[in-house]
Amino acid sequence: MENAELEYVGFWLRVGAALIDTVLILIVCAPLLTWIYGSGYWLSAGLFQGPADLLINWILPAIAVVLFWMYRQATPGKMAISARIVDARTGGKPSTGQLIGRYLGYYVSTIPLGLGLIWVAFDARKQGWHDKLAGTVVVRSRVRGPQPVKFERQTGT
Repeated sequence: MENAELEYVGFWLRVGAALIDTVLILIVCAPLLTWIYGSGYWLSAGLFQGPADLLINWILPAIAVVLFWMYRQATPGKMAISARIVDARTGGKPSTGQLIGRYLGYYVSTIPLGLGLIWVAFDARKQGWHDKLAGTVVVRSRVRGPQPVKFERQTGT
C-alpha cells in the first residue's frame, strides 16, 4: 500500500535526530553520574563504575527510548524532525515486541563499525538493520509546516 502523503526519513535527518536525543540523554545522565561518582568518573578507564553507572547509562535510557516509541512513536529527536516509527508492512503503530527488538537491533547495527546504521543512506526504504530486524520504517509527512509564502502581483508602479 502506497501513501503519497508520507516519505521515508533519510540518513542525515536521522543523524540529526540521534544527536538531539544524545544531548538530551547527556543532560540528564551526566549530572547524575557526577553527583554519584564524582568528577573522577569522567577520567576512569573502566567500562562500568558500579551499579548506578549501569542503571543510568544503559538501563534507564533504554526504558526511556522504548517508552517514547510506545507512546509517541518517536523520541524527542524524531519529534523535532516530525518523524515517527511505523510498522513496515501496515504503516500502523508497531507492537511493543517490535519496538524492543528495534532497540536491541541497534546493537546489531552498531557492532560491525556502524554499518547497520549507515545502511539507512543506501536502502530504498531508508531502513537500518535495526528497522529491518524489527519490521519498522521511519516516516514523516511530505507536507509539513505552514503554507508557502505567496504574494499578490503588484500592478503599475
